[in-house]
Amino acid sequence: MSEKLSSLTVLMVSDLARSQSFYREVLGFNVTDWWAERGGLHGVALKLFQAAEPADVRPNQRPAGGGYAVDVQVYTETWAQLDSLYEEFRSKGAIVSVEPIVYADGGPWKEFVIEDPDGYHFAFGGTDGTPGG
Repeated sequence: MSEKLSSLTVLMVSDLARSQSFYREVLGFNVTDWWAERGGLHGVALKLFQAAEPADVRPNQRPAGGGYAVDVQVYTETWAQLDSLYEEFRSKGAIVSVEPIVYADGGPWKEFVIEDPDGYHFAFGGTDGTPGG
């Protein structure tokens, strides 16, 4: 049996119109009444729901031992793609929570983190081609 599966990350937001505008204008997502997704970012799709109360909006908390919280991890295929996304998002006024950083372990791995209007953190990252290469 061959089935095609997909998934969405569901985010409760405090102001649906503001969030839709952010994902459309700043992150370049195609935003409809049902989802937000962006071509070239395979497997990244969001469902934005208007929260009934501000307390319903719950981004992941920063770890007690330090570091930063991530709500959505987005993988890129190359560092060139990653750098292009970083420049695009900054030029459109995105809040960068973590500037691009390279971790020697894992490929090496490079990533940056942006924050949406409700404090959700999106980590964009990847290896530069194949791990170890």
